[in-house]
Amino acid sequence: MRRIGILIAVVGVLGISAYLVWSNFFSKPQQAAPQILLGDGVKGPKGMAWIPGGEFLMGSDHQKAQANERPTHKVKVSGFWMDTTHVTNDQFAQFVKETNYKTTAEQIPDWETIRVQLPPGTPKPPASVFVPGAMVFVGTKAKVNLNDYSQWWAYIPGASWKHPTGPQSNIDGKGNHPVVQISYEDALAYAKWAGKRLPTEAEWEFAARGGLNQATYVWGDQLEQEGKLPTNIWDVKKQAFPVVSPKAGGAIGTSAVGTFPQNGYGLFDMTGNAWQWVADWYRADYFVLQAKEHGNNMINNPKGPTSSYDPDDYGVPPNAPKRVIRGGSFLCNEDYCQSYRPSARRGADPFSPMSHLGFRLAKDTQSDPVTR
Repeated sequence: MRRIGILIAVVGVLGISAYLVWSNFFSKPQQAAPQILLGDGVKGPKGMAWIPGGEFLMGSDHQKAQANERPTHKVKVSGFWMDTTHVTNDQFAQFVKETNYKTTAEQIPDWETIRVQLPPGTPKPPASVFVPGAMVFVGTKAKVNLNDYSQWWAYIPGASWKHPTGPQSNIDGKGNHPVVQISYEDALAYAKWAGKRLPTEAEWEFAARGGLNQATYVWGDQLEQEGKLPTNIWDVKKQAFPVVSPKAGGAIGTSAVGTFPQNGYGLFDMTGNAWQWVADWYRADYFVLQAKEHGNNMINNPKGPTSSYDPDDYGVPPNAPKRVIRGGSFLCNEDYCQSYRPSARRGADPFSPMSHLGFRLAKDTQSDPVTR
């Protein structure tokens, strides 16, 4: 997405605007019973919850499911620890303080990482275009056709994790909000420093479900609970997406982690609030390939495909590098996206930070903390 923001800025110079327009038939396996076991720094890492592992149906054949979520297939994952929340601004600030790390958004964009996301032969923009920044949700003043997301996204010079929506913004008072404007490479760097790793896509979905096998949402089968949305997403009943105005009632930013109820494993905000990077390469047809290869047999600890494939991103080569993102964000809503479902998945340019994209981490253990 970052590469689109940069080239939108010079579309007149390059003259390339044309390029830049943009079944559950298996029986259900037994999933481990929900439980909450939190690390305290002695018995398990602090700030993490134990995910016991087990068998589950990955993906969805629900009527809301997209083609890339189908078909369901049997998966088994081993136990692991997972952060109870997104990595927060305070946590990321500590990492930066100790390492002097510069995020992708704070560096001059690299043409080689942008080029592979563009149609072959796209000319290189002038050097003046290559300025640090990131993609920012800017919204619209009125209702628009939802087929063109360039109407509500823009590449903003100076946007970064410290200035999520541009140089005039900041994270003051938001230390306990998810850090955003994080690229896949940034997440890996933090994980190495923290002695953790990104979860696999299968681990992420198993953990997100919290023991509710094939539930439509993390909390059950109904979107609302007692008339309220149980996660930070855009409420289209209050304001049409992506309209932003002084009277807007829709969500336009992150909320503090832990604002909404935890799931069966003690995890907060597994859907909504901010998208989350996971380790796997993204293939739109990966679940189809898994089902063809394994049939009704159990797949143990899948690590994802070895390459990317996304034929649905207009103007982007189908094999352009993409990593999986999960969970949806504060922008998801009933009229657009609906990715606040545990099976929903998308691919994203690993070098494109965005104002609704963060991460959480996993950690392996030498023994099951329940039995040791």
